[in-house]
Amino acid sequence: MTRRTDWADVAPEYHTDPASQGLADGGDQGGADQSGDGTGFRGGGGRSKGRRRRRGGFGDGQGSGHQDSGPPSSSRAEKGEPPTEDPGERARAICLRLLTGTPRTRKQLADALRKREIPEDVAEEVLTRFEEVGLINDGAFAGAWVESRHHGRGLARRALAQELRTKGVDAMLIEEAVGQLDSEQEEATARELVARKLRSTRGLDRDKRLRRLASMLARKGYSEGLALRIVRQALEEEGEDTGDLEYDGG
Repeated sequence: MTRRTDWADVAPEYHTDPASQGLADGGDQGGADQSGDGTGFRGGGGRSKGRRRRRGGFGDGQGSGHQDSGPPSSSRAEKGEPPTEDPGERARAICLRLLTGTPRTRKQLADALRKREIPEDVAEEVLTRFEEVGLINDGAFAGAWVESRHHGRGLARRALAQELRTKGVDAMLIEEAVGQLDSEQEEATARELVARKLRSTRGLDRDKRLRRLASMLARKGYSEGLALRIVRQALEEEGEDTGDLEYDGG
């Protein structure tokens, strides 16, 4: 009789991974004067004294814990905003600061402006202008996100698409971006992930090793069939008998 691994406890990583939300929270990144950017304005972006900026890869949670959601009465100097009541100037300064060193989607910037109570029509005008001059480019953002998160974290196309949806990227742009990865490249990455993790499971019984390795792939967005097939092959190469394990050939 063949036995099938219980997958009920597998929770996809891309639903719970806090690192994947790092660019969506409107976090205070610090910043510097922006000029010659084609927008016809300048935006100050000073960092508050004593604040340290953690360096990390694309999507590694930069700015977490410093959300740009404070009330308008908070110190604008510390937030890099000009000392003006003009909502257009405030909106431009906020966007420039948030874009300093970190690409963002239009939705992420729109959310940040909404939290700062920028009027919707003003926000729309500023964001459209930023798109026209190339400071906002959701297509380029999606492509860079896929490249970085696949090679840096080993995420599969399904996980990458989910992350981009949460950032407000258009469905067509998501499809184009994840299309950079084909099935062969995705499978090769999955094999590399298993190979790196395999040694740490030695000493465990076969079924526990299989569940642990396959669950790791599932959290990164790989299908159940593909994950189980790759793990089974890896265990067989180490001399494990997997003849009684059933799997889908996905």
